[in-house]
Amino acid sequence: MKTEQTAPKNIDEYIAAFPIHLQEILKNIRATIRKAAPEAEETISYQMPTFKLQGNYLIYFAAFKKHIGVYPRATGDEAFQQALSVYEGAKGSYKFPFDKPIPLDLIAQIVEMRVKENLARAEAKTKKR
Repeated sequence: MKTEQTAPKNIDEYIAAFPIHLQEILKNIRATIRKAAPEAEETISYQMPTFKLQGNYLIYFAAFKKHIGVYPRATGDEAFQQALSVYEGAKGSYKFPFDKPIPLDLIAQIVEMRVKENLARAEAKTKKR
């Protein structure tokens, strides 16, 4: 009988817990996020790989039985929302099924948009002081 699983300490540990074929997908997503947000800090939050910038989260991602879940709280223009609509899950989340290519370009666009949002939020906070 399996006892409680321990939470991963970092993203490397999270990825290593999956079969090789999923590790490659997760590594590609991580590299895509890292390239789109090189200043972001990697961490684990809610037992998922998380990227933060200036104290605010950019994006979470996690592997599930049939898909990768991405949690960016994305907003944006209508064309962008249209591209994401085929992947929509619960509010603010997207499901990328394993039986289709993972849209790394779309993930990069999400992260780039989130970087702009976070930097604008940080700048607004600074101006209030």
